[in-house]
Amino acid sequence: MVALDFRCRFLRVSFVNFVFRSCLLLSGLVCCVFGVAAVFADEPVRAGRPQPGQPEEGEMAGYLLVPHTKVSQDYNAGFSMYVAAWPLLQHYPGNRFQTGLFGTWMFAQYPDDNHKDKYSDIEGGLGWWRDTRFATETPKFIMGGVARNFVEWANGPGAGKGRDWQKPSGKYGVAQLSPWILWPPDGLNLKQGTCGELLGYGYLPLPLTEPKATTNGAAVPTGNQSWTLFLNAGNFRGPVAFFTPSFWSRAGIVDPAVSGMFLDEKPSQPNKAVQMETQYVPAWQGKDSSGCLYARVAPTAFPGGEDGSSPVVHRISAYNRRALWDGVRAWFDGGTAASGRIDPTAAAVHQFTGQGGATWQIYKPPVPREQKVPIGWSTFATPMALDAETFGYRWDQQVTAQAGWGAGPLVQLPEYYRMGEGRNGRPQWQAVSAADVPAETGLAGIKFERARRPPTEPYVTPEESDSCWKVPGPKAGPFRAFPGDGSVVTYYWYRFADQPALLNADLSDGEREEIQRRAELLHREWTKDREYLPPPARGSLADIDPALIVTPPAGLEIGYVPIVTRQGEAE
Repeated sequence: MVALDFRCRFLRVSFVNFVFRSCLLLSGLVCCVFGVAAVFADEPVRAGRPQPGQPEEGEMAGYLLVPHTKVSQDYNAGFSMYVAAWPLLQHYPGNRFQTGLFGTWMFAQYPDDNHKDKYSDIEGGLGWWRDTRFATETPKFIMGGVARNFVEWANGPGAGKGRDWQKPSGKYGVAQLSPWILWPPDGLNLKQGTCGELLGYGYLPLPLTEPKATTNGAAVPTGNQSWTLFLNAGNFRGPVAFFTPSFWSRAGIVDPAVSGMFLDEKPSQPNKAVQMETQYVPAWQGKDSSGCLYARVAPTAFPGGEDGSSPVVHRISAYNRRALWDGVRAWFDGGTAASGRIDPTAAAVHQFTGQGGATWQIYKPPVPREQKVPIGWSTFATPMALDAETFGYRWDQQVTAQAGWGAGPLVQLPEYYRMGEGRNGRPQWQAVSAADVPAETGLAGIKFERARRPPTEPYVTPEESDSCWKVPGPKAGPFRAFPGDGSVVTYYWYRFADQPALLNADLSDGEREEIQRRAELLHREWTKDREYLPPPARGSLADIDPALIVTPPAGLEIGYVPIVTRQGEAE
């Protein structure tokens, strides 16, 4: 599973920096009072623009930007945040659809903040991806750990780059920690119908292993930071899974010059971009007989708050080592048990400025980046600090409307646009009503329907009798779960240290026994109903799909974890 399109992300760091330096909020709504054909007469790429009555398929894509204040570089031991989860589109349009909801990119901390030739981070989050096999209108969550320059990535236990187990490419990069939650390879499901509730998530390092002087036999050190995903949902709280330290350090085997430069050893950069990255939303373009160009976008919505606003990001916190690491380290060394509660006094909370930006554009590919035309986002959406710790939008009710779909309140964005001119004198897609779109464009006849799922190949893990999935092998199973995406998940219970990810984590037998001891301490003390992440100050929490909340079999309550071995179509 690809955490968005990783092939496009080499450009992200420079692009993000560019956007924050130069993005201006678009404003103004200007009618199309000139011949658009004449405006673009010097642009040969526009020669194939649609003829009247013959709409052509395009797309909408871009970023929504969430500026916030910086905190001290001392808060370099992870982060957490709450983000809204909702059905962005009325109907799931098929596997070309790719967008994240609001999320971030956590990089290692470097003195010069220079990631050139060593791009590596934790991203992922909520969204939909092109290789999602069992997608619905409800988003899923993936972990999105990126090894150096996208050589491999890890999206959860058993989920990584590609499907070929002969080339694991990150599929062993995440180990299961929780005995109470299943992680399907297609992504972690939220409860179907989730509509505006908040999901709390974050990554903090745990000292589950000790530093090593070698990696896979090479003189390359591996640090002892196991970056662990913590969730705060309505029906689950606590740690879920972690990136094995060798997932990061292996890059040093190929290039010793970058040894020690990744998240197994380095602290985290506390000041991160927060954005919503959209790579494809269906759109069509049509032209009237005067040459004026119109567009129609698949019905798109944002969560609707009680006061007409849309809270989408809440309480972004950065932590220092006192928040969790120091207490757990002392506990593992024989001290008092750590509660698992992440200390809010060891946190810095980013504040929102009330500003925001948007680069959403509608275009018909292929088209050069500089010729993609933006929509007039600020003519109907106003970014706001709903309070100091909550970012959201208010909407122009003359242009937006209450959506007639979704399990909760949704604000539907404009569906139709006309090519016009923004305040900067440049072309801009401007929102118009359906009544303002000439019938001759053919756009009224476009239907955005739910895509029918084609026959889907199952996710299957290695079945050879001598594979790490069979030796030492599971202790109980098979069991099955039926999440709301129409799939069936087959899983087994493995002894924690015998799960395939840890058999591929460059750990000796003795080292695996020590990590087993530490996991058993966590299983006894850190149950799924305790407080871990600081709770939200507003909103309600989203639920994980109830089918993925599990109970260990009798006798396997401590020191065992559920591992998914197959996910396919439900019968």
